[in-house]
Amino acid sequence: MTALAEIVRSAQFAYAYELFQASMRQFGPPSFHLAPIFQDGQRLPVRQTVVAETPFCRLLRFSVGEGKGVQRMLCAPLAGHRAVVVGDAIESMLADADVYVTDWIDARDVPPEAGRFGLDDCVLVLERFMALLGPANLDVVAICQGTVPALAAVARLAASGAREIRALALMGGPLDARLRPTRLGRIAAAMPVPVFLSNCTGAVPPGYPGAGRVVYPGFLQLPTLASGQPERLFSLMLDALPYLWLGHRSVDQALRTNAGYGAMMDMPVEFLLDTMRIVFREYLLPRGLWWVDGVLVSPASMRTTRLLTVEGKLDTITGAGQTHATHALCTGLTDRHRAKVTVPGCDHYDLFCGDVWRNRVYPALRAWLEEPAQCRRSDGSLSRAGLAS
Repeated sequence: MTALAEIVRSAQFAYAYELFQASMRQFGPPSFHLAPIFQDGQRLPVRQTVVAETPFCRLLRFSVGEGKGVQRMLCAPLAGHRAVVVGDAIESMLADADVYVTDWIDARDVPPEAGRFGLDDCVLVLERFMALLGPANLDVVAICQGTVPALAAVARLAASGAREIRALALMGGPLDARLRPTRLGRIAAAMPVPVFLSNCTGAVPPGYPGAGRVVYPGFLQLPTLASGQPERLFSLMLDALPYLWLGHRSVDQALRTNAGYGAMMDMPVEFLLDTMRIVFREYLLPRGLWWVDGVLVSPASMRTTRLLTVEGKLDTITGAGQTHATHALCTGLTDRHRAKVTVPGCDHYDLFCGDVWRNRVYPALRAWLEEPAQCRRSDGSLSRAGLAS
């Protein structure tokens, strides 16, 4: 690329970048907007506090009243959407536990001097947070892309000889992307790196703390994700229209749901390149070849962690079997420590938000977390709520 062509490309990138940022400002700063929780006959507000923080991630604690004494860590994916997209999941879990959420920081707000942030760094951050909360009394629920680093972090803790995580639920994640790859998975596996860098990345423009950091920007991520499940965006817009036309009091909630879906954040380019290589091209985790900080990631090291994998039957973002494949890696767990479920009529986003999550997925997850002996069949799958695979 000539110097002039590069100047033109940079100017075009900066223009599109600012246009997208301006379009999102009308919705205000992204917020979880969690409704008060009814507890002991009282309507109590949800408290949000920062428990720990790194340049790239905050660990948020959500609690009600004096807290529940049960700790659940929700590993939101670093995959474009902000953590507000898992608001429904947080709200559901608050009835039973204090919820800790990985709130990934928009790369546009991370100064370049903070350094690189790759997939291995993500694993180390999750491991640090888990150790801080105390693995022996911690349930971890990981979603989508968050499942890969979460499993690696749990495996590293087990291999270190420390106390293991009490329970790990992996939902709709590409643990073995070789199995039934989806359209997005095939793109991640096949796109040449130079093409990706030339057409999908750019430097954060001046005016932001992260100015100069090379990112995969939100304005390019949204159409890519929408192409993987186009009916999702159409459905959200269609659901909001009646509220707008009729002036219904639920219009704010409908708009917040749409804003939460569209509030994409920039991602460090090295994280994307690592994910493309490790997860979608070389399949290092299922092949037993992934080393993080000098230690081989070995899910077989887990001995006492209870493992649940959940897939949506209609998921077009994560291929069928990719999450359940985790069981083949965790050879140190007995059948009594593992379970799996495939949810009929459930797409990718249904796994953590909306009516399907609230009425079908979370009841099964909750039952497994709280009453393991009653939820497990002899073959290791779930039988509660009619969701056995």
